[in-house]
Amino acid sequence: MWTTLKNAWKIADLRKKILYTVGMLLVYRLLCFVPTPGIDIATVQSRVAGLDLLNFMSMMTGSNLAEFNIMAMGITPYINASIIMQLLCVAIPKLEELQKQGEEGQKKIAQYTRYVTIGLGFVQAVALSMGLGAPANATFLSYLTIGACLAGGTAIAMWIGERITENGIGNGISLLIFAGIIANIAQAVISAVYLIFAGGVGNGTVNLWAYLAVLVLSLVLIVAVVFIDRGERRIPVQYAKRVVGRKMYGGQSTHIPLRINSSGVLPLIFASAIMQFPSTIFAFMPGSSASTWWSTHMSYTSFWYQLIFALLILGFTFFYSSITFNPGEISRNIQNNGGMIPGIRQGKPTADFIARISRRITLFGALFLALLATIPTLMSSLAGLSLPFAASSLLIAVSVALETTRQLESQMTMRHYKGFLK
Repeated sequence: MWTTLKNAWKIADLRKKILYTVGMLLVYRLLCFVPTPGIDIATVQSRVAGLDLLNFMSMMTGSNLAEFNIMAMGITPYINASIIMQLLCVAIPKLEELQKQGEEGQKKIAQYTRYVTIGLGFVQAVALSMGLGAPANATFLSYLTIGACLAGGTAIAMWIGERITENGIGNGISLLIFAGIIANIAQAVISAVYLIFAGGVGNGTVNLWAYLAVLVLSLVLIVAVVFIDRGERRIPVQYAKRVVGRKMYGGQSTHIPLRINSSGVLPLIFASAIMQFPSTIFAFMPGSSASTWWSTHMSYTSFWYQLIFALLILGFTFFYSSITFNPGEISRNIQNNGGMIPGIRQGKPTADFIARISRRITLFGALFLALLATIPTLMSSLAGLSLPFAASSLLIAVSVALETTRQLESQMTMRHYKGFLK
């Protein structure tokens, strides 16, 4: 990775893109220190600390939600709007047709996504401020001001992300989330170093060894995530030769790459949101029998919580794979182009073969995600320390870093290729 950055820095065009990306990320992080007017910060921080779902959202936004600055919502409404539009494109035929119209259709869907993002950000901002009792003076004008400020912050974050994607390196939206995660990890590392060297570790060497164990486990998890993220199953495809006019086409061999973790981090996010939703609801009903039962039997470190969490990850992984991967369509495309999988007949046998391979790979990826989600909790229970990141944060950070590196390498290869032609 460092070699790639060093070589990319030597190319003037790529150097400008890297500087542009870093500059836009710096602007985003500076905006995270702009306060929202009319907020009671002490009340917000105390209530966010007691709600698991809001803690998760704050972690994804780089602790901006706890501070309730203008970037408190971050890019979360845009992610929700994108997921909603993706599901609607499957459910609504007109949107599905628009999606298949190529670049123009994608531009219209992107425009609809921006509108949904602003509206969703405003509604979420007002709802959060009402639920947390954020305004110092609870008036209609106060809620309207807070909603407008936070929705405006989301719009700025979305604009920064799109500009990075267009003029910089990597996917801008992913890099904004990456910046928030890295900011949280940096704060956790600084706190750990302060505790160790300031003499506040308690039992001295025992806690020091625990910190070292956390460091080693973190490195092991990062290596595992890199290995799974780059892993894929390649299904060979052989295309027959055909004559069109006076030219002969086809006859080449290629493959269909099936990624092991094709669903990415979405199953983790969905499962976390569902598991944290009941505790968030019960937090508004303190002292009730349901709230007491949930806190007693379904705490975050309990066996049943982790088991249900793992099962939800498995379910969401298979659900996402079923709506994004269509073996029948792939089989038809192969047949229409005169191709076939060696040893498999065309048509339904090919679709069944691809579906069977996809189910096996999806199962392996789902089990990996479930294991990745439960290891930090086990580490917290055994060592008495928590990792400075959640499973979803680790997966997002590593995936974004790998994808950005791949884009740098591809652009460097393209420029070297052009230079060779000249």
